[in-house]
Amino acid sequence: MTYTGAATVTISELREFASFTGCEQRYIRRSLDVGLGRQDALKLWGRNATELASIRKQYAAYEEIKVLRGTQPSEAGFEDIESFMGKLLRMAAFDLAQERISSFAAFRFLYERLLGAGIRPWLPAAFCGAAALPQIQPERRKLLLHSISEAAATAPGWSGREPSFYPEWIEKEVA
Repeated sequence: MTYTGAATVTISELREFASFTGCEQRYIRRSLDVGLGRQDALKLWGRNATELASIRKQYAAYEEIKVLRGTQPSEAGFEDIESFMGKLLRMAAFDLAQERISSFAAFRFLYERLLGAGIRPWLPAAFCGAAALPQIQPERRKLLLHSISEAAATAPGWSGREPSFYPEWIEKEVA
């Protein structure tokens, strides 16, 4: 890919991230710190006891990330699907239950970065499965399930291009 093409993709990803709510943006950045081990999320993101407890639970929920990255089953067969989808569904359910991700687009953006481009074919199933669980409140279930377009749910193919923009914490300057 040429530099201009790569820059265009990055700008597109920046715009997509900017379209998410402030709450979604904060949660995505925090989740990337937890899942990718970029920062001490407890120290950086924990503002109070409730948030600290949530981050600790998120570290536990994300324990399977390395396994998920290395074990994506074939799209053609059913071998190992229960183990893979079970782990992915549990992690997705945790994130959706936090009530900070309110759309498939924000969920997809986060999971592409946590697990790589190869996860794309599995995201509609994981999102819909997690959003439909009884642990998600009925009104929230409705909001989440309405956020996935028919095109996203029935896509005939997915790009193998890895994400290029990984949002990070930005220190606020005090004037």
